[in-house]
Amino acid sequence: MNYLCKNLFMIHVEVVRVSNDYGFEGKDASGHTVKMDSSPESGGHDFGIRPMQMLLMGLGSCSGIDIVSILKKQKQTVEGFRISIDGEREEGKEATKWKYIKIIFELKGPIEPEKAQRACALSIEKYCSVAATIMGAGCKIEWETKIIS
Repeated sequence: MNYLCKNLFMIHVEVVRVSNDYGFEGKDASGHTVKMDSSPESGGHDFGIRPMQMLLMGLGSCSGIDIVSILKKQKQTVEGFRISIDGEREEGKEATKWKYIKIIFELKGPIEPEKAQRACALSIEKYCSVAATIMGAGCKIEWETKIIS
């Protein structure tokens, strides 16, 4: 099935095994791809990103999009943007969910610190669907903002 979704609330992706036992490639309706694999310790071959790491990357890019959008509306110039994310998973359970995530938003440019702080808060607390999904599963997310001139 190959179609482009017009409805933002109905999403279609495909995941196909393409390498060894656990090497998968995900593809969205536009044809963008990503490679995923299990860790070598659990039988993977380092073919791609671990699925739980993908969630952290999704969190970073979702909130990053929000933050840049908010700051652009406030006439702030974002010359560079780096998002560093560390996560800790539950122990002793079969499905080990994220229990704690720490995000550092490093923005570069002539950005008013209060506006950057507010944009980050709005993203994590209101707009970022990935953050809402992860927090809805019981994970605590903490974040901080750094401005680099």
